[in-house]
Amino acid sequence: MNTAAPSELPYLDAFPAPSREAWRAAVDKVLKGADFEKKLVGRSADGIRIEPLYPAGTGERAFRAEAGRWHVAARLDHPQAEEAQALAIADLEGGADMLTLAFAGARAARGYGLVADDVATLDRALDGVMLDLIRLRLDPAPQGRVNALMLAALIEKRGHAPAELSLEFGLDPIGVLASHGSFPAPWPEIGRRLASVIAALKQRGFEGPFITVDTRPWHEAGASEAQELGAALATAVAYLRALEAQGLTLAEARDAIAFTLVADTDEFLTVAKLRAARLLWNRVQQACGLAPKPATIHAETAWRALTRRDPWVNLLRGTIAAFSAGVGGADSLGVLPFTAALGLPDAFARRVARNTQLILLEESNLWRVADPAAGAGGFEALTQALCEEGWSRFQDLERERTKDLQGVLAGLANGHVQQGLARERAAAARAIATRRSPITGTSEFPNIRENAVPVLDVAPVAKTSVRPQGSMTERNPGEIVRSLLDGAKRAEALIPPSHAQAVDALPSYRLAEPFEALRDKADALPQRPVVFLATLGSIAAFTARAGFARNLFEAGGLAAPSGDGFAQDGATDLDALVGAFRDSGARLACLCGSDDAYAEEGAAAAEALARAGATVWLAGRPAESEALNKAGVSSFIFVGCDVVETLAHAHAIANA
Repeated sequence: MNTAAPSELPYLDAFPAPSREAWRAAVDKVLKGADFEKKLVGRSADGIRIEPLYPAGTGERAFRAEAGRWHVAARLDHPQAEEAQALAIADLEGGADMLTLAFAGARAARGYGLVADDVATLDRALDGVMLDLIRLRLDPAPQGRVNALMLAALIEKRGHAPAELSLEFGLDPIGVLASHGSFPAPWPEIGRRLASVIAALKQRGFEGPFITVDTRPWHEAGASEAQELGAALATAVAYLRALEAQGLTLAEARDAIAFTLVADTDEFLTVAKLRAARLLWNRVQQACGLAPKPATIHAETAWRALTRRDPWVNLLRGTIAAFSAGVGGADSLGVLPFTAALGLPDAFARRVARNTQLILLEESNLWRVADPAAGAGGFEALTQALCEEGWSRFQDLERERTKDLQGVLAGLANGHVQQGLARERAAAARAIATRRSPITGTSEFPNIRENAVPVLDVAPVAKTSVRPQGSMTERNPGEIVRSLLDGAKRAEALIPPSHAQAVDALPSYRLAEPFEALRDKADALPQRPVVFLATLGSIAAFTARAGFARNLFEAGGLAAPSGDGFAQDGATDLDALVGAFRDSGARLACLCGSDDAYAEEGAAAAEALARAGATVWLAGRPAESEALNKAGVSSFIFVGCDVVETLAHAHAIANA
């Protein structure tokens, strides 16, 4: 073995470190005059520059409280206690070490969720679950206080020492306001109730965290990375103020708070977002005069990224998001099963979801490095940029004021939050519709003959079966539940309904929904609509545009078969072309060929098809279109067109 220092190895002189100038010169040579900014520099939704190359970076870091493995979370969200228990036990035996309880009514339950109106039912759902060996968290829900108190009563019933358990109680009234649109009482009263529940739980030995700052409602409504960070900080600060007003110290209020952030399919921005979240929370603590403590961050893969069509691609999306959350430093992580958008996932989908994490932990060993992104110029630069943008969005929310509210609450009440998210949502929808942001298996490379993927045969929970805030039967054991809930019900009885706080709820949407609606429309018809691809010239000449057209039309559920063409002796046989169109039963025909074929045969083909009753479109953007328009071409499909609008128009023609 050669133990010489690198500087003593003569062959290294033959490989000098390249300069940025040399790299740029090589890039410009390849670009051949094309614009560097347009070709190689990207922009995030927040306008942050995404450079093609970064130098090594250094930056401030904020680590997790405990280095090592993150917790692998599974969901307990089946409405029936016994079924929920069986699925949860399988998850825990299969490698999960954390359960997320999603009660009916929780937004994250997606219309399902555990229906448990008493401690006995909750006990059955957690039968055989050793609460002292796992981490347990509650998803925020309108009846969050009831859920938290019911869990506390179960723990008392089982005789556990609360301080020895790892629990997140999931109280998030601001998140519930954002996602459901209402408080049962004015904010000062909500803050008082929140503080009283936290105080009661602490008196009985529970250490929390009690509050979850959940940014999923913002993300599902279209939030960019910086908007999500700004909302997280503004919500956390609102809780600090509310708890301090009720007599808790800032340190006690800070220790009561945990965070739930979204891991999306953009690896670089997700890693940077989680790293930035820790740094920003440290800055808030310092502004409060506190010595910073590491944030507790639970991450969940993005609901808005899931698709109902070709759901197997969701496995790739979940893997990218899970990898990003692990590298970004999440304390715990939940991977949404790949069939979650179709219904309640079965045991197989749940197993794949947890195994996604286990492979990253056990085979990829991501947990063995405290901050894998440290020193990487791209991650360091994006982390710093998101810190700046996130802080700016936080300040923007903090400036909001109404008569009785400030900060994020005022922003929700006066519509400032909703308007900002609507702008981001519209921009994302435009990128999806034009396929600048393609969705594999949905807007790109669709399979209109895909087989159905099974989910559990469970109906969504009826809204009437979800208990209202504050209700609880007297069958529940535990003095904690009876005393606190009796007091809460008495307090609520004194508040007139007109005093409730209401806002416009943030919508929850998935990016693929516009294309899925078109596919559903086509699938619901007795016979799938057909678009006739009128190919011109040889196979080599028309294949590229015929493939583009077929991909586009099938994204909307329209069949667009293409064969070997109609070329004969170098020219298109128009009689054969028109005959094939009539035999297809289609009403819409799309010309597909090269620019030369369009110039030579396009007008004649369009006229012949129009005489046969076709509405004629053309794939491409020919330089000369006036003659084609006169010949009967009424529309063009091309890269960058609004595919959703185009497909809606095609549906109208095909189904006329």
